Amino acid sequence: MLRRPVPRRAATGVLAALVVVPLAACAPTIGATPAEDAANPDCAPVMLALPTTLAGDLPQRDTNAQATTAWGDPGAAVTLRCGVTPPGPSADCQSVESPAGAVDWIVEASEEGTWRFTTYGREPAVEVVVPPAVTAGHSTSFIGDLAQAVGNVEPTKTCS
Repeated sequence: MLRRPVPRRAATGVLAALVVVPLAACAPTIGATPAEDAANPDCAPVMLALPTTLAGDLPQRDTNAQATTAWGDPGAAVTLRCGVTPPGPSADCQSVESPAGAVDWIVEASEEGTWRFTTYGREPAVEVVVPPAVTAGHSTSFIGDLAQAVGNVEPTKTCS
């Protein structure tokens, strides 16, 4: 039985395609610091229920720390950590309504323009940090999109 030789050009193209496909699937891992209570088992349902896209165009990215995730580009990503120390009562507490329910957040803005949202009345607490690079093109109203995931931790207190 005679076999036809595979043309060199065709073999090279197939080989190149096999190399390019795995590389295209690689996305950068974003560095993160785990929260003090990141190993809390109550963080698992939160992490598993997070949206894969935030604010309509920020794709979820891998991070290198337990109970963390990020959306957007390295150096300019929204980051989330589960297991942060629950905050005490604050005048900066706001209830954010969404179709998935209300979540109370302590909202802080730095002079540099970074926004920090920390769940209030839930343990473990969840912290979301939004850098100025994101708020330059997005409202922080996407925090409401996290209600379904954060709602996996039952509230014990409310802002009021």
